[in-house]
Amino acid sequence: MTSCKIFNWAREHVTSTLYICWAAQAGLYHYYGVPKYPLDKKMFGIFKHHINQPELPIFRGFDDEFYVPHSRHTEIRREDIETKDGLDILAESNESGVYMVMARGGREIFLTGHSEYSPLTLDTEYRRDLGKGLPIEAPLHYYRNDDPSQLPVVTWRGHANLLFNNWLNYYVYQATPYRLEDIR
Repeated sequence: MTSCKIFNWAREHVTSTLYICWAAQAGLYHYYGVPKYPLDKKMFGIFKHHINQPELPIFRGFDDEFYVPHSRHTEIRREDIETKDGLDILAESNESGVYMVMARGGREIFLTGHSEYSPLTLDTEYRRDLGKGLPIEAPLHYYRNDDPSQLPVVTWRGHANLLFNNWLNYYVYQATPYRLEDIR
């Protein structure tokens, strides 16, 4: 099954879909024609984000600023999203750009970063790329004192847990219509 068929099936059969990183870029292009652009170098590290619509349930319990890991070679741009009806930029970063876009009242949520990453995921990617001789810089704002010989400082886990719990609670469970015959 191609990704287009999967996207179309999800739109018809899923209460809310959370698209992450590549899937977010592909979904925004498939549904709304939002292009992606190559970056001069990999967007790689932990970046501070701000919330544009703090009243939304997806942000319940969030602080004014929160951190998200990013690891990507392409980006979507605010100016392209702003030209599309039905898309709202909910959170973004001065360094890493657009992070969260919502459509269809939360039935589609697009994340350009990786809130789901474990504490060592960026370290593993960094050391893998170094081992392959690829041009890679250490992830920004990740290691203690920005020193790859030291351990990472985890700054995103609390908000990541809130994000996924809020999405499940407010956009999936409470929005899913149940019929008694479906759960028997």
